[in-house]
Formats: sequence, structure tokens, C-alpha cells
Amino acid sequence: MTRRRESPTEGAVPGRFAGETVIVTGSTRGIGAGIAERFAAEGANVVVSGRSEDAGEAVADRISERSGAASADGSPPGDATFVRADMRDPDDVAALAEAAAERYGSVDVLVNNAGVQTETTAEEATLDDWAFVVETDFRAYWLAARAALEHMDRGAIVNVSSNHAYATMPAHFPYNAVKAGINGMTRSLAVDFGPRVRVNTVVPGWVEIERTREELPEGRLEEVESIHPTGRIGTPADVAGAVSFLASEDAAFVTGAALLVDGGRGAVMQDDVLPNYREKERSE
Repeated sequence: MTRRRESPTEGAVPGRFAGETVIVTGSTRGIGAGIAERFAAEGANVVVSGRSEDAGEAVADRISERSGAASADGSPPGDATFVRADMRDPDDVAALAEAAAERYGSVDVLVNNAGVQTETTAEEATLDDWAFVVETDFRAYWLAARAALEHMDRGAIVNVSSNHAYATMPAHFPYNAVKAGINGMTRSLAVDFGPRVRVNTVVPGWVEIERTREELPEGRLEEVESIHPTGRIGTPADVAGAVSFLASEDAAFVTGAALLVDGGRGAVMQDDVLPNYREKERSE
């Protein structure tokens, strides 16, 4: 089993985003909070956003508390602030980019991460379900990208999609359709925003967050981990590292791409002919 990275700041590159401003939508918890913490650990000033003011302020406070301590090379972590934004509201989306630029002077990186889903099939889904998911998970990505672009001299946008873009399960509509659409939107934005701004997608698979733990009762988590070639599911730290890479100069020649971060799950064709990777690890 590959080593599980629990802290989003583990493996951070000190000073990588020193003095830059990063907006992370949907960063009051889970993957988004991990991404925000990673960028701050790499020197960025981070704008945490979401609908829950208490949760968002808690993430920003946690980051700011670390900002007084210099990293190993002497470079300080970045600052953080919370801006409440409902990504279904176009005015909130525009105000988010304005607030980031006003506080820190620019916008250098946008991470579109906010997302919701319904447990409905294509037959069961209502127009309200459609609007709820499409406006939050899809339209808002475009609106946020367009708003951020007004304040970007150069930089990067990273859209967070899902492995549902490639293969899905029952009762995940329209979430699965939207996630496939995000990959297409990334290509469109990369073509239209280049060369000034690069646009890429991170495509996570199973990631252990609060919602995932609720969906995987005792025993089921072990079963799901066993069908991953890595022998485990992901953590927010795994996704945060990939997002940070795509936003950095190390990915200067990468745009319009989708990076699958799924522990090898997408490489699996038939589970019943594969070894239990966790048991295999224990026996070696």
C-alpha cells in the first residue's frame, strides 16, 4: 500500500507561490480546504470561499495561525482570508474575484472546486435537481474563470472534476454528466485564455473525506481500498499536491489537460480477476 499522506502541507514546496493570490472555491472543508492549506504552505495568499461562514473562517484562521512560522528555507507561509460566496449567484462569483484582488492586489491562481450532487438517476432527476448541480458545478466554473481573468496578468486556473467524467455509477445524474462537461470546458478555456492563462483539470477518484466515510460503513472502506492498485483511496493531500503542480511553473507547458488522480482505479477492468492489493502488500 502506498503511504497515506494525511496533512495537505506535507510535501509542500516552500515559496513556490510566494506573493501570489489564490482563490479556492468550495474550500470550507474536505478537498477544497486541503487545497487552500497546501497553497498557503507554499507561500500564497489564499482566499477561502464557500457558503458556510463559520466553517470558512475556521479554515482561514487555521491557515493564518501558521503564517507566523517560517518554513525550513526561511520563507513564510501565506496569509488567508474568507469571503462568503454562493457559487449559484453570479453576483457572488464576481464579488469573490473583486474581493481577492482588492485585498491582495491581484489574482494569480483560481481553483474551481465547489460542487454538489444529488442521488438521482436520469429518469428521476427534476429540473430543480438539474439547476442545483449544473449552476453550482458547471456554470459557476465558467463565471469564476471569467471573473478571475479580469484580474490576472498571467497565471493558472485548475478545475476539479471527478472520475465520474470517465466511468460512473447509477443514481449520480446530472453530477456525472457535469463532471464530463468540466473536462470539455477546461479545453475550451485553455484555448481561449492562452497564452496568458493556463487551464487544466484535476480528476480525483475516491478520496477519504467526511462524506466518503459516511458512505463507506465499517468493512466497506477496506473493500473499496482493496480494489485500488495503490492499496488505498486518496486523501485531500493527494489532490492538493496535483492541483499545486498544475498551477505551478513546473507545469508551464501544460494546458488543456486532465490529470487523473485515482490511485490507479481507472486502469482496472475487472475487479474479480485482480489481486487484493492490500492483502498482497501484507504478504510481501
